[in-house]
Amino acid sequence: MARPRRIVLVRHGESTGNVDDSVYEREPDHALALTGRGRRQAEATGEQLRELFGDERVSVYVSPYRRTHETLRAFHLDTGLIRVREEPRLREQDWGNWQDRDEVRLQKAYRDAYGHFFYRFAQGESGADVYDRVGGFLESLFRSFEDPDHPPNVLIVTHGLAMRLFCMRWFHWTVAEFESLANPGNGEVRMLVLGDDGKYTLDRPFDRWRDPEPYEING
Repeated sequence: MARPRRIVLVRHGESTGNVDDSVYEREPDHALALTGRGRRQAEATGEQLRELFGDERVSVYVSPYRRTHETLRAFHLDTGLIRVREEPRLREQDWGNWQDRDEVRLQKAYRDAYGHFFYRFAQGESGADVYDRVGGFLESLFRSFEDPDHPPNVLIVTHGLAMRLFCMRWFHWTVAEFESLANPGNGEVRMLVLGDDGKYTLDRPFDRWRDPEPYEING
């Protein structure tokens, strides 16, 4: 099995929906573009990635959303060194189709009270639903490592929630641990690095917005 030395997770740059949530009433979530600031964020991240990867090959997976594709293009990676696959299982959490701003704000308040992992948006998904499809992607990713010529780097361009859930599944974090973590910022990177002991570690933690509140487990 040719496990990569690095698995790099990147959140897309700032999108129009990040600065104006009324846009969801007029445009589909998957069609939202990067802002000018978002493109600059992606370009800055691309500089870091090009330095990190050097002349090594990279297996790239990208969410099918416009903002993730635009983020990937702004990295300006060497096309001769990358192979790119669009991966629908890495898409954003589904909050419904045309989204009424006030209704979504109300549901976000319900989600904060109920729990980000278990709360299901009325016409969309729960965090647990996204966890399941990210888990399915991970199984496919592991199978790809069976190729003895697998590139030494994996790059995943996705969304903040998917990044946290990917790490939750990989590192076997509890629901309480997940609930305590904040999304990374737009254009931010988290990297899983393969150590000499054959185990992966996260290069830096996610920020916490509260302490974990686990249920007690006895026995």
